Amino acid sequence: MSVPGGRNVRVDSALRASLDELRLEAEQLRASLARVVVAADAERRRIERDLHDGAQQHLVALAVNLELARELADSDPAEAKALLETIGRDVRDALEDVRALAHRIYPPLLLDRGLAEALRTAAAGARIPTRVEVTALDRYAPEVEATVYFCCLEALEEVAARAGAGARATVRAWSEPGVLVFEVVEDGVGIAANEARQARGLDGIGDRLRALGGRLTVSSGPGRSTRVSGTIPLAS
Repeated sequence: MSVPGGRNVRVDSALRASLDELRLEAEQLRASLARVVVAADAERRRIERDLHDGAQQHLVALAVNLELARELADSDPAEAKALLETIGRDVRDALEDVRALAHRIYPPLLLDRGLAEALRTAAAGARIPTRVEVTALDRYAPEVEATVYFCCLEALEEVAARAGAGARATVRAWSEPGVLVFEVVEDGVGIAANEARQARGLDGIGDRLRALGGRLTVSSGPGRSTRVSGTIPLAS
């Protein structure tokens, strides 16, 4: 014969456990939102710094050299011509700086051609040799494609920063029923699991994924590969 009092104790214990879990999730959400705000502020400062140190400096030099070329046009045409060649190189450098900055903010290729092409282009400029294995992907909501793209870039940055000599990376993305999956695998010496969990870039990846109901998984250890993987639910 069951004892009502015992059943009440079990129910009460289950309720307390549920409340504790809700409190933990709320604390994690607050921490995640705080990191998102800090990361957004840091990104704005980085963009401002890149504009100031890159494109803006090129444009200032262009303005100075154009004025000088104007002054030399009559008195020393040969020198003016040489200066115009320098100005042409400065224009190309300024354009490359602007393109690179725009690519980091939101690559036009991602919007125009989709995730696979954008990842292949990004991998070509990664700090370690990177192979991309992405096939038969559909187009997804812009926020989904952007999240996977930037998560992969941040994961590549993290593994490249800790990888040893000769390390390589592989980026994969594929769809499964109801979810979009990606992983970045560093085929090198690996990093300690606690170091992986403490990486600031991985916090950012987790925050991006949680914003869309996704999940981050990191597996690593000295002497074996580091694997950063994530899933994002897809609307039915």
